Amino acid sequence: MENRSQWGTRAGFILAAVGSAVGLGNIWRFPSVAYESGGGAFFIPYLFALLTAGIPILIMEFTMGHKYRGSAPLTFSRMNKKAEFVGWWAVLVAFVISTYYSVIIAWAISYSIFSFNLSWGEDTEGFLFGDYLNLAEVPGQVGGLVPGVLIPLIIVWVLVLGILFRGVKKGIEVANRIFIPLLVLVFLVIVIRAVTLPGAAEGLNAFFTPDFSRILEPDVWIAAYGQIFFSLSIAFAIMITYSSYLPKKSDITNNAFIVGFGNSGFELLAGIGVFGVLGFMATSSGVGVDEVVAGGVGLAFVVFPAIINELPAFNGLFGALFFVSLTLAGITSLVSITEAYVSALVDKFKITRTKAVLFGGGLAAVISLLFASRGGLHFLDVVDYFINQFGVAMLGLVEVVLIAWILRKSNVLKSHANSVSDIRLGSWWTICLTVITPIVMGYMMLGLFKQNLLREFDTATGNYGEYANTFITFGGWTVAIAALVIGIVLSLTKWKSNELTEYTEQDKEAK
Repeated sequence: MENRSQWGTRAGFILAAVGSAVGLGNIWRFPSVAYESGGGAFFIPYLFALLTAGIPILIMEFTMGHKYRGSAPLTFSRMNKKAEFVGWWAVLVAFVISTYYSVIIAWAISYSIFSFNLSWGEDTEGFLFGDYLNLAEVPGQVGGLVPGVLIPLIIVWVLVLGILFRGVKKGIEVANRIFIPLLVLVFLVIVIRAVTLPGAAEGLNAFFTPDFSRILEPDVWIAAYGQIFFSLSIAFAIMITYSSYLPKKSDITNNAFIVGFGNSGFELLAGIGVFGVLGFMATSSGVGVDEVVAGGVGLAFVVFPAIINELPAFNGLFGALFFVSLTLAGITSLVSITEAYVSALVDKFKITRTKAVLFGGGLAAVISLLFASRGGLHFLDVVDYFINQFGVAMLGLVEVVLIAWILRKSNVLKSHANSVSDIRLGSWWTICLTVITPIVMGYMMLGLFKQNLLREFDTATGNYGEYANTFITFGGWTVAIAALVIGIVLSLTKWKSNELTEYTEQDKEAK
């Protein structure tokens, strides 16, 4: 068996896993989702989702990677040869995400520089779509490359691939030991400044005031599970890969709880910071907080610059800190996303890490140029929606059902986790994995398919983002389906050496 890379310390692994989980979505997605789903009351389904889906699946993936000692394709193949395609599907989803995620980080780098002299002016929306992105009017039109995006995008890929070239211990671990404490420090400064702004109390009151009338609405619970699912980096090969680098004696369940609650703690911190400044904006504009709430790209690159313009002092510094925090959160996540497919290439084809980084990361960097074009935002919007909903979310459902019900590996994984962990798994973990999570995820996926197929075939409802059918088909559905199809094709290729026998025998003995 090969000598697999290992983390230098337990703290190094935890920081890397937290760095993967803490990304752009923590800062620009969680606050708006929480606010729109009942404010303070949302924390009840959110915590329930964390304890019944987030941490149980995190434990499952940590255990899979630790026991089977491989990237996602190798891990699934060692569990059952016919399941290998699920690992490759996850790897392909990670690959697609890396191609556009890198571009958003490039925007954040640009805006870090724009902050110092408030280059976006008074019309922040016009600046983003016009002056900066020079957005093509027709979705599907590529147009030329945008120099203001291309240059920072090159910097992003040079940094990420440089980290990956150095390996797990000297590259990924060292980078996260620097970036994660720096991210927390920078964001603490932002939060302190945000809560001391005039009107911040109004924003925080809007964020935390519970609306218990919404607590029984199915959509609120689905939103809670969706947020937990997408924010923990589960179901797209990352956590399986990272845990495969753990030493044989590692406390799996404890690590999962630390990573899960660490990620949620940062989301809460992000909510406080974001709603502090939204409260300031609402007060200074003489409107309600509900009128300035936004999420995603609109929050980060339109609303926040507008808020920064209105700050009473240190506008440029506050803006730079905010966009630097986005950059740091994005880089640590992109490193983990890229490592998922680099590790898979090394395992499957027995090539050197250097070649895997050059081929996998280099190909992703080239494809990312599409999203750095004038039409890039349209492509990004559609690809992101479909690869998340019908890639990550669908993968999570398939992964849990496959392991808990088809392969029936839950007892094998539980025995392994209990053999190395202080917190022992019992019926709680089994029930969550075999009953609660499949039901909730299945309900989510049925709703998503129904919603999007109605959009596709009923022109009266309109497509996602009101895009044309052709653009949705080729920019959305085709990309999501291609990740699965290519994954199946890759799973049919032979392994370069016999990697599977030993683990099959171990599973038989565990049963």
